[in-house]
This record gives sequence, C-alpha cells and structure tokens, in this order.
Amino acid sequence: MHNKYVGRFAPSPSGQLHFGSLVTAIASYVDAKSQSGKWLLRMEDIDEPRCIAGIDKDIFVTLEAHGLHWDDTVIYQSQQHARYQAVLDKLMTEGLAYYCTCTRKQIKAMGGIYNGHCRSKGISASLSNPPADSAIRLKLDTQLAPFNDVIMGVVEPQPVLSPSDVHDNINYASMGSGIPAEDVVLKRRDGLFSYNLVVILDDVFQQITHVIRGCDLIDVTPLQRAVYEALGYATPEYGHIPVAAVAPGRKLSKQNRAAPINNKTPIDNIVRVMRFLGFSFPDASAFEDVSTVLTEAISAWDRKKVAKTPEIIVPQHESTYYNEPL
Repeated sequence: MHNKYVGRFAPSPSGQLHFGSLVTAIASYVDAKSQSGKWLLRMEDIDEPRCIAGIDKDIFVTLEAHGLHWDDTVIYQSQQHARYQAVLDKLMTEGLAYYCTCTRKQIKAMGGIYNGHCRSKGISASLSNPPADSAIRLKLDTQLAPFNDVIMGVVEPQPVLSPSDVHDNINYASMGSGIPAEDVVLKRRDGLFSYNLVVILDDVFQQITHVIRGCDLIDVTPLQRAVYEALGYATPEYGHIPVAAVAPGRKLSKQNRAAPINNKTPIDNIVRVMRFLGFSFPDASAFEDVSTVLTEAISAWDRKKVAKTPEIIVPQHESTYYNEPL
C-alpha cells in the first residue's frame, strides 16, 4: 500500500552538498512534512567512477546538522544492480527493449537525434552474450505530453539541450509537443545503467508519490513520464523549484566547484534557502535552534509562493569557478 505522501532527496555522492543542493533538500523536506508525509534519502551513486569515497557520510552530516532527518533506510543505487538487471532482462525477453550499437558519431550524423536505427535491425544476441560495445534502448511508441507541475503549473515538452545535466551523455530527442519520444537508453555502452532507468525504478521501489527537484530537470520530465508509462508504472507528482546559479545558465554544481555548505551556520542557511525560494522569512536571530526554524519553514510552506522562475542568481562566492582556472 502506498503512503499518502512519500517524498525523497537523492543526491549524488560526487561532491559535498552546496547551497543549490540544500535548496532542493529543504524544499523536498518541508513539502513532505507540510503534508505529514515521509521523506526518504537515496544515494544516486549509479555512476560509480564519478563518486568519491566518504562523501555519502559528509552528506549525512550536513543533512543532520540542518535537522533534515530522513525516514526509513538509505538506499544506494550501487547496491541495486540485480534489481535493475532483472527489469532489463524482462524487457528484453518481452521484446520491449533492444540492443543498440550506434555510436555518438553515428547519432550526430543522424542530426543529433537517434532515429531508431537499431530497433528493426534485429541484432542477433542472447541475454547472456550481448553484442560488444552496445547499449540497451527502450521502445517508446508514444508522444511526449505536457504535464501539470505542482509548483510551476502546466509544462509543455521542450528540447533537452544539455543531456549531461541529467547524468548521462545521451542525446535525447527534441521534445516539441506532438513529437514522438526517442527510444531512451536503459543501459549504456560502458555497461552502466542509465539515470533515466534507475531513477524511475528506485522511485517505484521506494513508493515515491511526489518528487520536488530543481528546474534543471524539468525538461527531461516528459521523457521520464513516458518511460513510466512504457513500464506500466503510475507516475508521481512532480514539482520543480528554481536552481541557484552564479551566472545565467551556470547553475551551482560540483563540476564548477560550488562551495560546500557551512554546517556551523544551519539556521542562517535555512533562512537563506527560504528567502531564495521567495518566502518572507524572519531573520536567523528570531530562532533558538534548527528545530524551530524548520518548524517555521514547514508552517510557511506554500507551493503557490515559490518563485516561478527556472533559476535565481546567487553571489559568485558560492562557486570557486570564478576564482580558479578550470
């Protein structure tokens, strides 16, 4: 049985949490708790070569310092491979997925959009003996549809211009309204499971009903909803919040060396987050401890009051990108 509300925060342990990460953590937490819901934690460490040993523990410390205590057991994607593979095997056996040997160069020659070349190619291979250097793609015989974002309102499908922002260097289809969904990669050529598979399987596994996350992922949501439909799963409610950026189009991220959160100033940090999201919020001096400021945040939370903009510029000191050469 599904709980009435189950939310989650799913950081990647490829670097310490920064201000943008904390915005997502707090927004997802207070949205869940304002609905008397559960808030789960998941480590998105599926791309293991990019993960850093011990960072998961640093993330725990930061969350706890800010009073963000999660419900249930933390799951790690790196420990879920057998579950992911079982789904892939079933899809392959049922003819709903197929091997694809197209290279990035070949897809670029197609105009940058995968045209289904390998779908009808009938590559001869068994599950135990896949073709060398191949990916696995899901057949998506559907069109990308608008959806109702619980924060941003109705969202029309848009082109995904930067696939690397959604964890995989996969060239997704142009997502204009009425355009068929591109057959999405489920397992990459390098043998890693794709983000667009595992994020869905994990949300289903954890019975997630609501996903509150940054607007950097809003354009891929129609594709992920199409994957839910193809796999026969109910889609969660999505709400997207502004991302913190140090310049237009330059969001805070681990790749541009965003400054780690200072765990010694949790009350100030939470106040900054709430004001960043568009709330009139008391000064940090008004609160005795982290518990009281979080209680106020939960009481003040109203999705309608969240700033309706994809990104908000924050001071450049939030990223060392502007102080050090790349």
